[in-house]
Amino acid sequence: MHGDIDEMRRLKDDIRRWGRELGFAAIGFAGIDTGDAEEGLRAWLAQGCHGEMDYMAAHLDAGRHKRAHPELLVQGAQCVILARLDYRAAAADSAAVLADGSRAFVSRYALGRDYHRLVRNRLQRLVERIVQAIGPFDHRVFADSAPVAEVELARRAGLGWRGKHTLLLGREAGSYFFLGEIVTGLSLPPDPPVTDHCGDCSACIDACPTGAIIAPWRLDARRCISYLTIEHRTALPEPLRESLGNRIYGCDDCQLACPWNRFAPLSEETAFAPRHGLDHAALVDLFAWSEEEFTSRLTGSPIRRIGYERWLRNLAVALGNAPTTPAVINALRSRSAHPSPKVREHVAWALRRHGDAGENSPGKPEP
Repeated sequence: MHGDIDEMRRLKDDIRRWGRELGFAAIGFAGIDTGDAEEGLRAWLAQGCHGEMDYMAAHLDAGRHKRAHPELLVQGAQCVILARLDYRAAAADSAAVLADGSRAFVSRYALGRDYHRLVRNRLQRLVERIVQAIGPFDHRVFADSAPVAEVELARRAGLGWRGKHTLLLGREAGSYFFLGEIVTGLSLPPDPPVTDHCGDCSACIDACPTGAIIAPWRLDARRCISYLTIEHRTALPEPLRESLGNRIYGCDDCQLACPWNRFAPLSEETAFAPRHGLDHAALVDLFAWSEEEFTSRLTGSPIRRIGYERWLRNLAVALGNAPTTPAVINALRSRSAHPSPKVREHVAWALRRHGDAGENSPGKPEP
């Protein structure tokens, strides 16, 4: 689309309005320039900070990272439309759950249904509204489904600034939101970026249980609990297991510590409401789930992607960090002969944490 500046501004206003009608909290517009994002990505990868996330180093085109070049995703790309969808739901108090070692903490974004399809479908509906107004145009829709430097693009689109924990922050939104993108061939002018408002604050850095934020705006995923409990496929590093506490899927500590999240609104999306009591579930109850229960109860949940084996691995570590009770010991012993060597090893570690070596150890409840 090539029109005069007033026409393009009217279209941008319409897209924002249509986005709000579809439930998006904010819409922003960026060009395709990602600045020094590629240079930063290369340095981060060279240091091995991506851990086992090999896909972060993939998606090369003639030596260029697609993540930093939207024009490699859509030929003739000129503008990226970015959408913010808030996910903070009414749920059990995070601090209270984290303080109760018998309960499981699940990152608040994962309490309800998976966001990928929801965001992607909403963006596709937004595309349909644009097509109705101006006709077909070159585009692709993404919701964490392709290599896109979404935080940098969202920063350039005025949706927020990059916090020292590397997440996008907004003055009225905090960081409890998802981002989605429509990479387009439209020649819409970009929005102005917003100013960084972190200042001298280091709350997120200080709050990280494993010291994963190794410097402002620099995260070592190999130490990040979100990475370890979700992306890391092999055994959890033993020196970090105690620091995981009761976090079984993800970690929100850096977000919980951020002052800007005091202003984060509750989402109106019912899809993100907690399911199966995952906002305050007992560790022993979740550890008792069969594989069939895991699959059926977590259908449509982002948690299902880690699979049953990693689910038990994470829970075994959390139970190893839990207060010593007969229920905890019995739960761990019930999995001590699990077919998976990975699960058995983490269960054995947890039992040792409780001074229990297994079936013949002192303190075994009487039949």
